[in-house]
Amino acid sequence: MIFLAIGLLVVSAVLYVITGDGNTVAGVQRDVFPRVAVPLSIFIFLMAAAARLTRGPLGETLRALGTWASIGLVAGVLYAYRAELGEAGQRVMTELRPDTVTTVNPGVGGRGAIVHIAKDGDHFVATAWVNGKRMTEPMIVDTGASRVVLTAEDARRAGIRTGMLEYKVQVMTANGPSRAAPIMLESVSIGGLTLRNVEALVTRRGTLHRSLLGMSFLSRLRSYEFTGNRLTLKS
Repeated sequence: MIFLAIGLLVVSAVLYVITGDGNTVAGVQRDVFPRVAVPLSIFIFLMAAAARLTRGPLGETLRALGTWASIGLVAGVLYAYRAELGEAGQRVMTELRPDTVTTVNPGVGGRGAIVHIAKDGDHFVATAWVNGKRMTEPMIVDTGASRVVLTAEDARRAGIRTGMLEYKVQVMTANGPSRAAPIMLESVSIGGLTLRNVEALVTRRGTLHRSLLGMSFLSRLRSYEFTGNRLTLKS
């Protein structure tokens, strides 16, 4: 328990510093926090010392009280910072899996969903579901594309009969001009965010290496915001 008391002092000091100019620390008013954390640490330290010097049932009782007090304090701090810890966990997962889409809020009835997308190298990429089918490769978020653009392979995976499409729309690709077929997708889902009846284009085989999440999807969102290495979508 002595180490718990020392650990409590260290954690308290760290929390006090990282909260900066915040009004509270672990749910306690900032000016009150030191007057609570320090005496509590001293109390646990004294209980630990007493438990070491006391033998028999009383010593066991003191050790148990100190242990449970420490557990309760840690649980309280974790609960007070549950949102921050969840955000930190999401950032770690995002860094480990750059194409991972994090659903912050699933929303209700297609409204209010909030999704985070990580940056992968030079692009923001998102694992997407089109017409209820998961795309093999993450789609590239492209604000320069007027519509969602599917590769021939992704279109077939989404249940689209590419051989029956009419390729009449002129498009410009990295390999030069080409033609694409206009279609209407039943649904496009990114994490917990889903839009229905999304305008899209299907390219011929070999035209694109990856499908694009273009403005026919992005412009229908309540907002989309690029912040550093993260893109936030809100429906």
